[in-house]
Amino acid sequence: MTTRTLYRPVGPQELALIAAAGYRAFPPRLPEQPIFYPVTNEEYARHIAERWNVTESGAGYVTKFEVREDFIARYPIQQVGARLHTEYWIPAEELPAFNANIVGLIEVIQSFES
Repeated sequence: MTTRTLYRPVGPQELALIAAAGYRAFPPRLPEQPIFYPVTNEEYARHIAERWNVTESGAGYVTKFEVREDFIARYPIQQVGARLHTEYWIPAEELPAFNANIVGLIEVIQSFES
């Protein structure tokens, strides 16, 4: 099985929900969050965690995880700014399928605090 490494910047509340799920799944999206945005590289995830999550909630974390390649390949990579600003747009209703295709555990690889 081939996997792709992805990253997700999160704040403390989302990290607590990931921990409650045994580091195996991301929590459901809120009604005002129709898209789940995993990013394709650590640098972009670090920028978001450090600049946005810390500002918004006092702390930010970079998570790293593996997703089955055959699953994620059905979604195009979206470039949303500079060349390193690339991410996937997973519709909120497809997040359970996304979570089912995570291989292994979601790891916290960096943390930032204000």
